[in-house]
Amino acid sequence: MSTTETSTGAQSPAEEPALKRAIGPKLLILFVIGDILGTGIYATTGSVAGKVGGALWLPFVIGFAVAILTAASYVELVGKYPQAAGAALYTQKAFKVPFFTFIIAFMVMCSGLSSASAAARAFSGDYLAELTGDALPPTLVAICFILLLAALNLRGVSESVKTNVILTLVELTGLLIILSIGAYAVLTGDGEPSRLTEFEASGTGYALITGVLGATALGFFAFVGFEDSVNMAEETKDPVRTFPRAIFIGVTVTGTIYVLVALVSSLLVDYKVLEGSSGPLLEVVKAGGVDFPHKLFALIALFAVTNSALINIMMASRLCYGMANERILPRAMGRVLRRRRTPVVGIVFVALLAIGLVSTGEIEGLGDTTAFLLLCVFAVVNVAVLVLRRDPVDHTHFRTPTVLPVLGAVTALILASPLADRPADVYIRAGVLLAIGVGLWAVNKVVLRVRGED
Repeated sequence: MSTTETSTGAQSPAEEPALKRAIGPKLLILFVIGDILGTGIYATTGSVAGKVGGALWLPFVIGFAVAILTAASYVELVGKYPQAAGAALYTQKAFKVPFFTFIIAFMVMCSGLSSASAAARAFSGDYLAELTGDALPPTLVAICFILLLAALNLRGVSESVKTNVILTLVELTGLLIILSIGAYAVLTGDGEPSRLTEFEASGTGYALITGVLGATALGFFAFVGFEDSVNMAEETKDPVRTFPRAIFIGVTVTGTIYVLVALVSSLLVDYKVLEGSSGPLLEVVKAGGVDFPHKLFALIALFAVTNSALINIMMASRLCYGMANERILPRAMGRVLRRRRTPVVGIVFVALLAIGLVSTGEIEGLGDTTAFLLLCVFAVVNVAVLVLRRDPVDHTHFRTPTVLPVLGAVTALILASPLADRPADVYIRAGVLLAIGVGLWAVNKVVLRVRGED
């Protein structure tokens, strides 16, 4: 939630100058692509393959469709309300229940933490081992990784959108390498096309459906990120016209790349090999028959997951800071490091939560937790866009066909449900995170009441 938004979604008196509108259409497209690319495709491809088998492309096709449905709702809402705060703003405007708004905002924050933790696990796995060998304990490396990102945040790490363009190009380079290797393999007759129709679940019916749904729910982790771009609305030139094109192009480009990468991965590597690797795309490079330096690709992958983790830690700490300023979390969590002007308590809090997640989960479980939390948020956003049709605004904006948010809400709920064959620990992990948030909210309410400020 933006620090300039009240809990009712109204603007508070401005004490600071307005944000500079410096982001044009091209930069916004690259920002959306960069936000989506990263840990998901680099780290969880193997886990998705383990759930579905050689038909690895199918979960990414379905995930692509679900992402487009929800992206259409975000496009309508950001055009209608071109302000920062995203899902929390839309939830408050639609339902006007501050506690529910807090839950949605806290779920978004926790999704960032579980995503950063998945990235930490990916960083400490096979990509790093390709450079250093297997001597380093993965859990210790992942914890140190989180601590390093927290330290960078405390120093005041800030990345401009132009820097994000550079990061995006590096991440894209790694995926284009995979696609080039796949094209070479097809042209030279390598690869095994029969794998593309193999399903891990034997037989048909319920087991096959739940297997595909489970793989899609996990694979959806690769598509998250486009929802963060709406927080740039107040810094974008003509956001009402710019966002529809940027979000749709961004999701389409990344979705197409993901499906092609999945096809190449399945063509060149048996799904059981992919499943057993925390650096599945490195296995593709090794099997591709192209003399590309394995260590260089591992370095590109490490860069990609590091960028994802850093962005998510920054997002989560700022959300924590914003909620403290809105007095829906304890005020102490809004304290700023005087010299560095960074939210010190928020950064420490989210770093501790991330360390706890890293210590109790692996890439698959953490990625699935991220997807589960955001699928719940997306279901609410898809409903909110329909509710807010009753709230006309005085400017024209993109309006998605009604059927799309309906389908978006239904598909998000299905993928978040037990039909997706999700392990119980994912629900437990998400529940514990929300319980921590509700506890903080309750403590804050008591303190405010005692002080007579409620």
